[in-house]
Amino acid sequence: MIYDFTYENPTRIHFGRSAMQHLTTELNNYGRNILLVYGRNSIKNNGIYDTVLAAMQATGKNVSELAGIKSNPTYAQVLAGAKIVREQHIDLILAVGGGSVIDCSKGIAAAAACTHGDPWTRYWMQGEEVEGTVVPIGTVLTMTGTASEMNGGSVITNEEQTIKQGRVFPLATFAPRFSILNPEYTYTVPRYQMVSGIFDTFSHLMEQYFSGSDDCTSDYLLEGDMLALISAARKAIVNPEDYEARSNIMWCATMALNKILSLSKTQDWMVHQIEHQLGAYTDCAHGVGLAIISIPYYRHICHFGLHRFVRFATHIWGVNPDGKSDEQIALEGIECLSRFIAELGIPQTLREVGTTEEMLPLIAASCNKCGGYHVPSTDEVLQMLKECF
Repeated sequence: MIYDFTYENPTRIHFGRSAMQHLTTELNNYGRNILLVYGRNSIKNNGIYDTVLAAMQATGKNVSELAGIKSNPTYAQVLAGAKIVREQHIDLILAVGGGSVIDCSKGIAAAAACTHGDPWTRYWMQGEEVEGTVVPIGTVLTMTGTASEMNGGSVITNEEQTIKQGRVFPLATFAPRFSILNPEYTYTVPRYQMVSGIFDTFSHLMEQYFSGSDDCTSDYLLEGDMLALISAARKAIVNPEDYEARSNIMWCATMALNKILSLSKTQDWMVHQIEHQLGAYTDCAHGVGLAIISIPYYRHICHFGLHRFVRFATHIWGVNPDGKSDEQIALEGIECLSRFIAELGIPQTLREVGTTEEMLPLIAASCNKCGGYHVPSTDEVLQMLKECF
């Protein structure tokens, strides 16, 4: 069944080898003061920084910079950026990087608009609406996975509180106004980060897929994106500069979480909630943490939504159902997922990403509890973490 919905996405996508040619046109739509937000040195080493800076100089912009955004962006970095926005009267925040940089930029825009109180408490913990004028955001994407280039999501780590919290802000004000997607810009991303982004995308698809009844249009679209991603990922791990593979991965990632595939769907984001707290305690790469947690989680909940896990096994992994029970088929599909994670070269235990046994109960107790077919208890989450430790 398809339920009522309203869908709108304001982001303009420029995709392909010529995408950067549109940056000067986009910049001309905004005032003179730009805040350039990026990570460490990669965009300077690969020349993207010089290209972006040249475009801003050609359009007469005054450029302020906030560099060094972490893979798990921090609230301290959000506040530092908000201070620049207010003091320099910033007209546009230009995020050049992956999802972490873009998430941080949305956080900066939210914090800068905050007229009273603590933005973290108001916007991430209490979910209040952002008042005041929100500075628009544009992006130049250099790493795929989060789809932050076309959604309103902002996941930020408060290091003082050991909390990693996501907030989906309204698309109308927080979705980037434009995003430049050149697959070639992802070539220099280290393999570890490439496969982390691939699985982040795959997790987004699964968390929307494992919920609701069958035969919703979104289910078929989700399956198509999964199949395209599996095929492209297998080519990219052999040849990271396979343009066709990297372009498909990039577009799969954007489509996976720009809200179009989730229309009329209930959703299950429990794997993400557990990983957020894993990231708060270990600074683990997001997609890697998702991969480690996914297998024990889905083994635990598959019997609550057995029909969907059977479909996942047969439609995505080609499991032969003959002579097998539904539970056997479902578990075989999850085993195929496990083998795909190993094929990507992703670590498969929490110990490998710096987790200690003492952290497990803290992570289990502090993560938000949600779910699709089943909402796990703290004890259940702890057992899942122990199984992949």
